[in-house]
Amino acid sequence: MDFSEEELKEAKRQIDSTLHKLRETIKTFESKEHTERYKSQITLAKRRVKAFEIANWFIENELNKN
Repeated sequence: MDFSEEELKEAKRQIDSTLHKLRETIKTFESKEHTERYKSQITLAKRRVKAFEIANWFIENELNKN
């Protein structure tokens, strides 16, 4: 699929925003008492962060080609 530069930049902006929110969510969960209660939410958020970081890497590579 081909995406315009504008579409890639907007996707990156949205991913960056989501990454920020996820990282804040992780901090919040990790700062609570009894973090073991939130283990699955923390794990899920960390996996999502990794997935979005990978997506960002591909977008940045595509933008740098142009």
